[in-house]
Amino acid sequence: MLKRYLPFLIIGAVLFIAIVGGVVWFRWQRPQPTVTNSPTTETAVDPGHVRGEANAPVTLEEFGDFQCPPCGRLYPDLKKIEADYGPRLRVVFRNFPLMQMHKHALEAAHAAEAASLQGKFWEMHDMLYENQQQWSEAENVRPIFLQYARTIGLNVETFDRDMDSTQVSRSIINDLRRGETLQVKATPTVIVNGREVLYTATFSDDIRAAINAAPTGK
Repeated sequence: MLKRYLPFLIIGAVLFIAIVGGVVWFRWQRPQPTVTNSPTTETAVDPGHVRGEANAPVTLEEFGDFQCPPCGRLYPDLKKIEADYGPRLRVVFRNFPLMQMHKHALEAAHAAEAASLQGKFWEMHDMLYENQQQWSEAENVRPIFLQYARTIGLNVETFDRDMDSTQVSRSIINDLRRGETLQVKATPTVIVNGREVLYTATFSDDIRAAINAAPTGK
């Protein structure tokens, strides 16, 4: 009986091996999808929030968390640096809320991005840092942020709606991805012409030294 069916068994085994081998070959030959998080991918889509001359020879890119105390302490120093270097310096801000450490950080980032949709990102940025201690200690920050929006002349109803919008969330996600690409781990992180300035007790002076050392292009 076995001899009778042996040819069929052999043919079946050969077909099975051929089919499996073909599938393996096809998967091996087929181009595999790739995921890239290169800086140019995100930067080309979203240049971040920029203050200063577009052709400035030095670019300072800050990754900040509006509820981060060191970011709040650095804020006035960066304002002074901007004023001192004038047209030589271009400043880029990116949201990097540390949500596990600061319970209102993400909502503050949403407030800044919602203000951006009405052309007043930097006004809200400054308002959040200048009043950081006030809203950081509040239980419910939404009414405070609505008041800030009113103070800087926003349409408050639109601002309130935009805070929960997909567009705002997407902007924050893009900043976070950019930070992850550059291996940002903490805030504030400051990068001058592509090089990170290490956070030390003399951080402001270190930033100035990095700017002074950067080529002017002239």
